[in-house]
Amino acid sequence: MSDVECSFDDASCLSPQSPGSPSPTRKQNKETTFTINCVTFPYPDAVPEQQLLKPSEWSYCDYFWTDKKDPQGNSTVSGFEILLQKQLKGKQMQKEMAEFIRERIKIEEEYAKNLSKLSQNSLASQEEGTLGEAWSQLKKSLADEAEVHLKFSSKLQAEVEKPLLNFRENFKKDMKKYDHHIADLRKQLVSRYAAVEKARKALTERQKDLEMKTQQLEIKLSNKTEEEIKKARRKSTQAGDDLMRCVDLYNQAQSKWFEEMVTTSLELERLEVERVEMIRQHLCQYTQLRHETDMFNQSTVEPVDQLLQKVDPAKDRELWVKEHKTGDIRPVDMEI
Repeated sequence: MSDVECSFDDASCLSPQSPGSPSPTRKQNKETTFTINCVTFPYPDAVPEQQLLKPSEWSYCDYFWTDKKDPQGNSTVSGFEILLQKQLKGKQMQKEMAEFIRERIKIEEEYAKNLSKLSQNSLASQEEGTLGEAWSQLKKSLADEAEVHLKFSSKLQAEVEKPLLNFRENFKKDMKKYDHHIADLRKQLVSRYAAVEKARKALTERQKDLEMKTQQLEIKLSNKTEEEIKKARRKSTQAGDDLMRCVDLYNQAQSKWFEEMVTTSLELERLEVERVEMIRQHLCQYTQLRHETDMFNQSTVEPVDQLLQKVDPAKDRELWVKEHKTGDIRPVDMEI
C-alpha cells in the first residue's frame, strides 16, 4: 500500500473522530485514535459510536474504509479497489450473459433451419384423403414454426444480445478515471503522513536538545549555555509549529480523500443498481419473447389440430374407393 505503515499502538497517530476537524493534543491522539496504512481511525471504546452515513441500506459508502489483506499474499487491497473489482466483474458477467444469448440464438437458427428442411421432406407425401390433408398441414406447420423461431432469434439479437453488449462501452475507461483519482488522493495522504512523522521526529530531537542544555545550565558546565538554551527553545517552538502545520495539512488531505470516497462510492453504487436493473429488464424481454414464441408456435399447430379432428376413416375409404374401384358387380353362381 505505502512505505509508511502505522500500527494500532503507534503513539504518533493523528486524526480526531472525523476528518478535517481541529487536531487534538498528542496525548488525546494516543488514547482515541490509531492509524492503518496512514489512515486515521478512532478507537471504538474511546469515542461515541459513529452513525452510518446511510443506515439500513448496506451502502458502499459505509463499509469499505479500511484496507483488506490480500489472500494471495502479504499485500493489501483498499476498500475502494474492492468496489472497483465488483464493477469490473459486473461488466464481465454482462458480457458473458450476452455470449450466452448468442449461443441461444445459434440454437434457434439451427433449429429453424432443420425444421424448414424437414417440412420439405417427401416422406408419406402419398397419403390420401382427410388424413393426407392433415399430414400435409402438419408438414406445412413445420415451415411456419421455422419462421417463428427465426423471428425469435432475430428479436433476441436486437432486443437482448446487442443491448447487453453495448451497455456502457467505455465502462473500463471510466473505472480507470475513478481509480486514478482516488489513488492520487491516497498517495497525497501518504505523503502528508510521512511529513507529519518527520516533523514529529524533529520536534522530539529539539525537545531533547533543549532538555540537555537546560541540565547543563543547572550544573553550569558552560558559559554559553543560557544563550544556547534560548536558541534551542526557539528551534523547539518552530518544530512544534511545523508539526501543527503538517498535522493540519494531513487532516485536510484525509478530509478530501474521505469526501471523494463517499461521493465516488455512492456513484459506483448507483452504477451497479443501474446495471442490475438494465440486465433484469432485458432478461424479462427474453422471457416475454419466449412466451410470444410459444403462442405463435401454438398457432402453427392449430390448423393441424382442426384437420386431425376432421379425419374420418369412412370418408377416406369412400374417396379412395371412388378413385380406385374396379367394379361393383359382384360374382354370382354359375348356371348349367
